[in-house]
Amino acid sequence: MLSTLSRKMLMCLTGLFLSFFLLIHFLGNLQLFLPPEQAHLQFNAYSHFLSGNIAIKMVSYVLYASIILHALDGLVITLKNKKSGGNYQSEKRDRASRWYSRNMGILGTLILIFLVIHFQNFWYVYKFGNPPLDENGNKDLYILVVTVFKEWWYVIIYILSMGALCYHLIHGIHSAARTLGLFHPKFVKWFKTAGIVYSVIISIGFALMPVYVFFTAH
Repeated sequence: MLSTLSRKMLMCLTGLFLSFFLLIHFLGNLQLFLPPEQAHLQFNAYSHFLSGNIAIKMVSYVLYASIILHALDGLVITLKNKKSGGNYQSEKRDRASRWYSRNMGILGTLILIFLVIHFQNFWYVYKFGNPPLDENGNKDLYILVVTVFKEWWYVIIYILSMGALCYHLIHGIHSAARTLGLFHPKFVKWFKTAGIVYSVIISIGFALMPVYVFFTAH
């Protein structure tokens, strides 16, 4: 059995890795903002490169493990705190009174549900389905993205999920700073500010992708 400190450290490390992966995923997906004709082939070539790269495959296994461990660890912490009458990572500090700090379990659950939908629509179809090929012979992931993002209800789900992600990241990054021992006010404040900026940029950026595709892609 893991101790409370070990669980918090596991949550911290998996969370920081997932945050780093989000940044890489975000930078790659910026290609969706290119003119549709250019984005089509370039995004597919990029996806083909990632799928055939051994190093990327190894990182993907770490990603899957991190998602599972982060989700399970969050569930255990949430259940233990509910059983003890406390809140998720409750602390007698100002941030503990904020609604997203009290509801990290709910936000995490919403994000997990979104991830299941997201993986099913893109990752599963790309890996195990029979997507069409583009003119360069690459699997046409771009056309899958356009097909999904042309559904208005999915765009709404995506935007709402990115809102949940934003608050989850804001609290998670600040919490990670404390778990890593950055107790000095100067470092905690810097880490918190950087975390907010990162969370807002990443979440808004991802949220704009389906909106852009919905209105521009053919």
